[in-house]
Parts: sequence; structure tokens; C-alpha cells
Amino acid sequence: MPPTLIFFFVMSDTTNVLPTEFPILPQLTQRRSPRAYTSQPVSAETLQQLFTAAGSAASCFGEQPWRFIVGSQASSPEAYQKILGTLAEFNQAWVKKAPVLALSLAKTTFSHDGNPNSWGRHDVGQAVATLAIQAAELGVQVHQMAGFSAEAACAAFQVPAEYEVVSVFTIGYPGEVEALPEPLQQRELAPRTRKPLAEFMFEGGWPQPEEERYDQAPV
Repeated sequence: MPPTLIFFFVMSDTTNVLPTEFPILPQLTQRRSPRAYTSQPVSAETLQQLFTAAGSAASCFGEQPWRFIVGSQASSPEAYQKILGTLAEFNQAWVKKAPVLALSLAKTTFSHDGNPNSWGRHDVGQAVATLAIQAAELGVQVHQMAGFSAEAACAAFQVPAEYEVVSVFTIGYPGEVEALPEPLQQRELAPRTRKPLAEFMFEGGWPQPEEERYDQAPV
């Protein structure tokens, strides 16, 4: 008998889609940083897809300096609580409903010669960005955070000295915005905007923009 084909249909997250000047991939416009999550677990298969996507990112010398520590409320609750404990109080307040937390780390030296890898954090950022795009394709969302203690994370997981923690991020299915406190609801629904292309794409040389705008929505 011929093999059975099984198709999975995933609902895209169309909340607060980013308007753009020029057409881009829909996954990029749908990628956002929610604070409202459902309690629906993220399956092991989905996590494997996400981190496989992260591993496909480009890196200097093909070093792939990224490392990830993952804590799932469903399957690795102790690790989840350790990561949660590294977060700033503000972040802890809304993160608790996210089903998965992860630490991204960068190896600070090249494996082939032991020299410092000045591009490691850049490459980790590329890996997490790729993961986030894959997540949007699967109806999952990621919220990356800088509000955490790298020292606490290193202590909690006994991170070797040649690695540094870059960020913490959530992984989960977006939930009802109304479940958040009012101030966070406003952040969640604030119009998503980005600087116009002319303010950051400089073909041919370095211009002197009349002004820089830093009042844009951050997500």
C-alpha cells in the first residue's frame, strides 16, 4: 500500500500584523513579541523544528556558536523555574503563563583555533531570529528579553567560562490580550511601526540624516 500522507494545518497569528513599505514574507509581518500566552504545551516535535531552524542560520567560519538551554513547564519544570528565577520582576509577572522558556548562549572562542570570536553574539542573534520566523510559520510566537541576570543564569546552570548568556526568550501560543493587566494590554495592541527604509539603508555612503527617530513601537 502507498504511504499515508498526513497534513497539518496551522493557524497563522494575525494579531497586530506589521504594515510594511514593501512586500515581505508574511511570517516576518506576523512575527511579534506577545506577552499573553495560552497554557497549551509546545510539543517536543515543534521545539525540535524550531531549534533545527535556529541551527540553519549562518555563522562566522561555520562555527555555530549558539547554545540553548530549554525549560518546558510540561517536560522540564525544574529548568523552567531556574530560567524564570533569572528574570527581572516585571518580566516574571507575565512570563509565568508561557509554556517554554529558553536561554540563548554564545561560545566566545572559535573551536578551530581557540581565538576570540567577536561575532558570536551576532550569530546567536541570527539563530534566534531564524527560530522566531519558523515559529511564526507554525503559529507559535517568541518574546526575546534582556531583563534578566546573566550571572544568575550562569550560576543556575553551571555555564562554562567560555560561554556567555545572550538573552532569554519565551516560546508559546499567543493568548487573549484581555488576560493581561491594562498597561500590558496597551503595549500588546499598540500599532506596530518601523523606521522608514530611508533612515537606515544608506546606499553609496554614509549620509547625515536630519533626525533619528527612537519613538517607534519596539515589537
